[in-house]
Amino acid sequence: MGASVPAVTAITVAAALELPAFRRGLPEVVAAADRLDREIRWVHAAEVPNIAALLKGGELLLTTGMGIGDRTAEQRRFVLRLAARGVAALVVELGTRYGTLPAALVETAEAQGLPLVQLHREVPFVAISEAVLTEIVNDHHATLRAGERALRRCTDAAQDDGAAGVLAVLAEHLGRPVRLEDRRGGLVHLAVPPGHPADGWDARGPAGVAVPIPDTSLRLTAPSAARPFDRIAAEHAAGLLAILLRQARQEEELTARTRGDFLADLAAGRIDDPARRARPLGFQHVAGPLVPVVVRLPAEPFGNGWERARHAFDGLPALLGIRPARGWICALVAVRSRRERAALADRIADRLTDAGPVTVVGDALPWEAVGGELAYALLAAEAAEALPPRRWHDARRLEVDVLLWRLDGGPELAAFVDRALGPLLEHDRVRPQPLLPTLAAYLGHGAHRTGRKTEAARALRVNRQTLYDRLSRIAALLDADLDDPECQLRLRLALRALDRIPPADRPDRPAAGVRRRRP
Repeated sequence: MGASVPAVTAITVAAALELPAFRRGLPEVVAAADRLDREIRWVHAAEVPNIAALLKGGELLLTTGMGIGDRTAEQRRFVLRLAARGVAALVVELGTRYGTLPAALVETAEAQGLPLVQLHREVPFVAISEAVLTEIVNDHHATLRAGERALRRCTDAAQDDGAAGVLAVLAEHLGRPVRLEDRRGGLVHLAVPPGHPADGWDARGPAGVAVPIPDTSLRLTAPSAARPFDRIAAEHAAGLLAILLRQARQEEELTARTRGDFLADLAAGRIDDPARRARPLGFQHVAGPLVPVVVRLPAEPFGNGWERARHAFDGLPALLGIRPARGWICALVAVRSRRERAALADRIADRLTDAGPVTVVGDALPWEAVGGELAYALLAAEAAEALPPRRWHDARRLEVDVLLWRLDGGPELAAFVDRALGPLLEHDRVRPQPLLPTLAAYLGHGAHRTGRKTEAARALRVNRQTLYDRLSRIAALLDADLDDPECQLRLRLALRALDRIPPADRPDRPAAGVRRRRP
């Protein structure tokens, strides 16, 4: 999204004292030296006692002391009035009225926290005014330019990534997390700048920027004190968000993305006290087991598939989020006991029948352990994409598939299949009668159980003698004992691994028209 915008800061008293025009007067700070970070809004020179009544605050006041007064009470009153007005600093040139500043003046300025500076050398006040005002004008110009850059980048982000992109750019500009909140202060979306800790799910600190989104009940906020251009950038972003949020489901999408980010952080182990952090997202569950569910939609996440997936969780105590980059919908569903897990999975699968998704359901675990289970369910969902369609996959029964999936693309998997099935694959490539489906049916119908051959023959629609002949030929080709449990385990793994090897990398490819069957 481009480089971040450098910070724009107004000129402070300390910065003004470093200007050449000021330094020619040999300035010395004699009171409130710890308040030199005050910002200067304007410069004013005056020699009248009631000058405070003419000021608005933020001024750098230049004087020779003619209007301060001779008596101690007048001097204290002069400083008190300036401090009450919020004057940035008082600068007194020595020589015309004072050789040394009166003690009452210095003491009162120190007590009020008003920076007091004395100039030991005469210098034209117009030169100081011109130098400081030039810095102020330059600063305002930089502020406007920074706001314009923020607008351009937010506009580009709106075209590329919608409301989430606008908020991400604003967070990067401000260098602080940006919250999009509803009227009750509930979190709709959280944007975190690069390199910033992924925190703020429930952070509600004082808002340095708080800008309402026009024509909505939402507002965007950012913590800590605001810099001058922050509000300009935020107001530009708010205008764009108002347009984007008029489009269908934009607010819903932001909420789903924010919950998806939370679930991704939970799976990655980056969330402490997840029950507390889930509450601002509308999930009040504290005790009892949670079931992680991962759904991969065949279409783009916020199309018709998202509506079907959302409907599948209607009426359930669920925290539902989306990861658009991967097309995953993730959820944590609260259940009363682990025994409800299968019924819950069936209910969700029934509602997702027409969406054609991959659905993986993890074990039911408490908050302190569910993050790891969600992470494993995500891995299992990746592995399950290559498996035959099922109503839902049990993550606890996919350990082997996850292991094989982790080996995808590596030479070890192809070499293992070649050693286990190579001669059989070569046979099926050149012979009209393939034997691989026979081996898959034999192993898939419980090779260790009585009656297995009858079941396999029935599935293949052949008689038992034909099955015996084929199994004998397979055993000879593979030089294997098909009744040996270790051999059966090896061949089962090889058959499951075969589907995960790209066609070009397989040891051999069967002849055209041969359909592989899985156990």
